[in-house]
Amino acid sequence: MEKILVVEDEPDMVMGLKDNLEYEGYTVVTAADGVEGIEMATKELPDLIILDLMLPKKDGYDVCKELRSKGVDIPIIMLTAKSQELDKVLGLELGADDYVTKPFSIREVLARIRAVLRRKGGRPQKLDSYEFGNVQVDFRKSCVSKSGKTLDLSHYENEILRLLIANKDDPVSRNRLLDEVWGYDLFPTTRTIDNHIVKLRQKVEDDPKNPAHVMTVHGIGYKFVD
Repeated sequence: MEKILVVEDEPDMVMGLKDNLEYEGYTVVTAADGVEGIEMATKELPDLIILDLMLPKKDGYDVCKELRSKGVDIPIIMLTAKSQELDKVLGLELGADDYVTKPFSIREVLARIRAVLRRKGGRPQKLDSYEFGNVQVDFRKSCVSKSGKTLDLSHYENEILRLLIANKDDPVSRNRLLDEVWGYDLFPTTRTIDNHIVKLRQKVEDDPKNPAHVMTVHGIGYKFVD
C-alpha cells in the first residue's frame, strides 16, 4: 500500500484529500506547515508528497528545495492557487515532479498521482506486435489481422489492447485505462472504456459475447488472457 504525505494548512483541503486518497487505497499522513512537512518526509519516507505552495513557516518552494538538497528523491506534486507560468516553472526547476492549480478536481489529482508513481516505477516497454490465437496485432500500424483478414484498430482500441497485453493476466482498472490511453486532460467517462472494449472484442474475439482473451474483472476493469 503506497503512502502519501499531504503538506497543506487548510483543514478542509486536508480532509478532502485524505478521505479520497484513503478511499483509493493509499495510506495518508499529513503535515500542516513546511517545517513539519520536511520532518514528516524524512521520518515517514512516503512514496509521494502532495505539497501546497503557500504554507506557514516554510513555503512549498523552500520545502522542495531543502528536501532535494538533503538527497530526498520522493516524487512531489505541488498544489498552488497561482496560475502564472513562472510559478510553475520555478517549482519544477526546484525539483517538483508535477503541479496542480487550485481549484482542481479530485480526479485530476488522482490521475497525476498515478502518472507520477508510474514514472517513478518505470513504464513497461511498448510492444510493437503480438500474436494470440488466430490474431496478429501490429501496434505500430494500429492494425489487427484475424484468420487472414485485416481489420483496422482505432487509435484507442490499439492502445487499450497494448496496455492490457503489457499487463497480461493482471487486472487493469478503468481509471488506469482512462489515465494512460486518454490522458487526464480529456476527462472521458468509464463508460467510454466499456464502449471501446465492446468494439475491440468484436474485432479480436471469436465470440465477442463470450470473450476468451479480453476479460471483464468485475468491480475493477479488464484483463488480457492469452
